[in-house]
Amino acid sequence: MTRNNAKLFGLLLLTIAASVSWQELGARTRSAAHGLSPDFRQLDLFGNAFGLVLSDYVESPDQAKLIRAAINGMLASLDPHSSFLTLKQFKEFQVESSGKFGGLGIEVTMENGVLKVIAPIDDTPASHAGILANDLITHIDGQEVVGMALNEAIDKMRGQTNTPITLTILRPGKADPFDVKLIRDQIHVQSVKSNAEGDVGYLRISSFTEQTQGGIDEAINRIERELGPNLKGWILDLRNNPGGLVDQAVSVSNKFLKKGEIVSIRGRDPAKDEHLYAKPARWVSDKAVVVLINGGSASASEIVAGALQDHKRAMVIGTRSFGKGSVQSVMSFGSEGALVLTTARYYTPSGNSIQAKGIVPDVVSKRNCLRM
Repeated sequence: MTRNNAKLFGLLLLTIAASVSWQELGARTRSAAHGLSPDFRQLDLFGNAFGLVLSDYVESPDQAKLIRAAINGMLASLDPHSSFLTLKQFKEFQVESSGKFGGLGIEVTMENGVLKVIAPIDDTPASHAGILANDLITHIDGQEVVGMALNEAIDKMRGQTNTPITLTILRPGKADPFDVKLIRDQIHVQSVKSNAEGDVGYLRISSFTEQTQGGIDEAINRIERELGPNLKGWILDLRNNPGGLVDQAVSVSNKFLKKGEIVSIRGRDPAKDEHLYAKPARWVSDKAVVVLINGGSASASEIVAGALQDHKRAMVIGTRSFGKGSVQSVMSFGSEGALVLTTARYYTPSGNSIQAKGIVPDVVSKRNCLRM
């Protein structure tokens, strides 16, 4: 995976840095049309409808806003993760992958017209308020989410620090929705927390950011020095970890895998499939590993759990993970923003797709869910 800030509001992304002018885009589109169904020419239908809106709508419309809405409508018809980012949204997206941003500390996706919580991030307003993985957000400050694009809903949850916001939550197992009041805050994600528990090293990864590799290296080295020959193994806690950067997930897997495939990225064209392997020089420990997951473990977390499970390198304990295994490519349109498009899916070393299936633990235990 290319290293360009790669996190779509907490959802796992493969980033392609590509500055595309509108002229270049037109040429690329016309080239891509060759060999496709003539239905592609129905763009004329859009052009005619767009012209009628401009000429006959009761008020003079904002053309740029119309185009962005049309693009988002097209992308929303594909899946919840494809969207168009304005330049402001694109810059915020880039900041998020560095592990420092403003908001609520909540990772979401869109499902059946409402926001579905992937996971709250540790030590953020969302986690302190008791937001849980799989919660459905139906209203934001009383405004219905149905009809909003994912990016629009996320924008409404963002705001100045120390300002209030009310989310209406529908929780599985509860009949009635309820309101949760939160105060927006500056989010500082500490990717890795660790300590020695008896003769076991405990490694907690809350999300995969640019800080993860350095944090894991420091934690492993410190615990190995502290426990010395008494070290028996590792607990890798990925519960409620919503994902992040792919290269960080590969790096963490490689700490415990000396060789073998970690993950494959497969798209429409088999010739472009990518297989990422462990490198012996980056392997650091052959001690026993236990991986903890739950329904809030997604994307990069599932890559790590799936790789260690398939290679029989770790026992996975908890509940089935979220099942976010699609790859979004981010293509910059320069000053116009960026296009986020699902272009591939992630597969574990044994060839199992993560998307919508998740990782099934070796030992099912609901008691391993984090308390929020």
